[in-house]
Amino acid sequence: MILKGAEAARYCAKPDPNRAGLLIFSADPMRVALKRQEAIAALIGPQGEGEMRLSRIAASDLRKDASLLLDAIKEIGFFPGPRVAFVEDATEGLTEVIGLALRDWQPGDANIIVTAGSLTAKNSLKGLFEKAPNAICIGLYDEPPSRDEIEAELAKAGLRRISQDAMADLTTLARALDPGDFRQTLEKIALYKHGDEGELTPAEVAAMAPATIDAEVDELIRAAAEGRSRDLGLLMRRLEGQGLLPVTICIGALRHFRSLHIAMTDPGGLQSGLMRARVFGPRRDQMQAQARGWALPVLEAAITDLLDADLTLRSSSRAPGMALMERSLLRIAHRRRA
Repeated sequence: MILKGAEAARYCAKPDPNRAGLLIFSADPMRVALKRQEAIAALIGPQGEGEMRLSRIAASDLRKDASLLLDAIKEIGFFPGPRVAFVEDATEGLTEVIGLALRDWQPGDANIIVTAGSLTAKNSLKGLFEKAPNAICIGLYDEPPSRDEIEAELAKAGLRRISQDAMADLTTLARALDPGDFRQTLEKIALYKHGDEGELTPAEVAAMAPATIDAEVDELIRAAAEGRSRDLGLLMRRLEGQGLLPVTICIGALRHFRSLHIAMTDPGGLQSGLMRARVFGPRRDQMQAQARGWALPVLEAAITDLLDADLTLRSSSRAPGMALMERSLLRIAHRRRA
């Protein structure tokens, strides 16, 4: 049986112990690791691995000795309780061995959890778990966690009071970060709010979120976006003194102005556009204010300036990089004021 989306997330959080096997596959190893950890913990509990109720079998070992998986699902542990036989990094070559274990599985045997990388539609291992009546197949694709998944993760840590704006920011953040970083951010938020009965606010989400652009670079780009040309020189000197590369500033500026463009051209309006551009927290409020001062053709001209600067910085040109970048940002700031 194939499970997708929210259904797959619910199953990993609470797998059916009466089903023999679960296959989790994805091109992203971090997504696979997080979901299989969740599924194993749900089946054997937090003490399961310490009580030796988890058997780990590397795919390379199983190729050498096909009996390892059958032995693992049938063996009787020293400690009572459910058991899991976990096969890591499986490939199509193990389809027959794993298929035999699924067919031989009986209630009371260890549940079989198999992880794999990217599998094609015609992959035999994927087909085995899709067709087996006692198995589940879950493919994880490049989709951020849903609102329900985020709420469930925070609820596990005892955090249930979340403001609507904070949840919107978390949903945006989930699209901006890779799964491992987002999970760490949720853990940091839960730790920060431990013992605090107050509602989670957007400011707290922003404080816990990892910085995507260095604070001083962010302030420099903000000055250009708000037309504060007088502030640019001092900010550039500070960053130059820190040894920052001009191309780093250019990349950050391009990201910022492209996000502003996405927000301003969204059919659903500015708020919808900022969410689509993955902008949250105080930066969202700043960009809302910035958008009011930009006409779309002028903004597109500013992005063209930055693209030209980027090409020059990456070329064999001998033009001093920081001076080139400062001139581009000054030109953008003057465009904004005009």
